[in-house]
Amino acid sequence: MQNRQNQIEPEWTIIKILQWTTSYFKTNGIDSPRSTAEILLAHTLGFKRIDLYLRHDQPLNVGERNLFKSLIRRRISKEPVAYIVGSKEFWSLELVVSKDVLIPRPETECLVEEALLVLDKDKVSAPKRILELGTGSGAIILAMATQNPDQQYFASDISINALAVALNNARHLGLDEKIDLFCGSWVSPLKENNNLFDIIISNPPYIRRGDIKTLQPEINRFEPINALDGGEDGLACIKHIIKNAHKFLNKSGTLLLEIGYDQKKAVDEIIKETGRYAQASFRKDYSGFDRVVCAKKAYD
Repeated sequence: MQNRQNQIEPEWTIIKILQWTTSYFKTNGIDSPRSTAEILLAHTLGFKRIDLYLRHDQPLNVGERNLFKSLIRRRISKEPVAYIVGSKEFWSLELVVSKDVLIPRPETECLVEEALLVLDKDKVSAPKRILELGTGSGAIILAMATQNPDQQYFASDISINALAVALNNARHLGLDEKIDLFCGSWVSPLKENNNLFDIIISNPPYIRRGDIKTLQPEINRFEPINALDGGEDGLACIKHIIKNAHKFLNKSGTLLLEIGYDQKKAVDEIIKETGRYAQASFRKDYSGFDRVVCAKKAYD
């Protein structure tokens, strides 16, 4: 029996396991079955994905196969790949993620791009004060800090566990001395007239509460609900931020928010009703949906 095992085990090479797993994922309705198999196998072996093909004929030992099987089971249960491997790329940065934070999305890079354009338009040499509300993994504020390290950065979150993830990422990127992190709900920890910022930026919860159960199981079963739930109409957090952020913006400071794909009209009305901002502008994401709103504080 031992001799037979020795003959069988080497046949489970990297390439054969990739082929089998891709087929298995496809049969079970897993998105991007090949790339998912590659990511999980590379994580199992401590390889880069390219190494899987450079060492395609390398067999896996029993321990490696058992670990890989456990990752396959987690993905079949719809757990997101980012949570399984513990990281996600955003803005070309490899960020640690956990179930305490949302997984960064490509469309949120549009929010970063718009904020950087706002910074680029202001040629004043003095460092700008930039605040992110609801930082989660720190993806947005860290992306900005890597591009413009000479500014002053602040970030908050209501979850102390999320702040721990953000701090971990900041340390990994060597930016922990560049960003002040604090805990609290939106602007509640701030004092009016004492904490003024040139930019306030946020990707707040904006999913309608009743729609959360209709989202992919990867989202509604694994990602933090409090980072998704925007109230009955999806606008509760957006409205709160818009109605309060102007109190903490410098003269002609800018508020930038990520919004839902169908919320442009409602958000524009909230901004107008508040009466504290100049006319808002909207930016589309890579799929053509209105995704970012930019509103300058109106002169008092």
